[in-house]
Amino acid sequence: MSHDESTSMHDYGNITFADEVVAIIAGLAASEIEGVAAMSGGIAGGIVEKLGKKNLSKGVKVQLGEKEAAIDLYIIVEYGARIPEIAWNIQENTKKAVETMTGLNVVEVNIHVQGVNIEKKSKDDEPQAKNK
Repeated sequence: MSHDESTSMHDYGNITFADEVVAIIAGLAASEIEGVAAMSGGIAGGIVEKLGKKNLSKGVKVQLGEKEAAIDLYIIVEYGARIPEIAWNIQENTKKAVETMTGLNVVEVNIHVQGVNIEKKSKDDEPQAKNK
């Protein structure tokens, strides 16, 4: 068994999960929570990308054991949002989604707030007055 897969024993054989599968489930669960602006690229990249279909596991680090998982989520929050409440909601939703879909026991969901999204109106967004 490689380090990036988890295996469960059943009467008929084994079920294995790649880290990427659990990371995608966790990323989707985190993105469902109001107040999460984006997922961060994490420690290595430092690049912030909006959560999209191509990068569903961006900002997610997963450590899998044989029957359990530990998940780290790197997020950007919306300005004005209550961070402790958002973090709690992410932890609950992620734990529920991963355990329901995989049967793995989620032992921890760590939230790393990497930044705050502040929406600014640019000059391009404002209507231009025409001088005649």
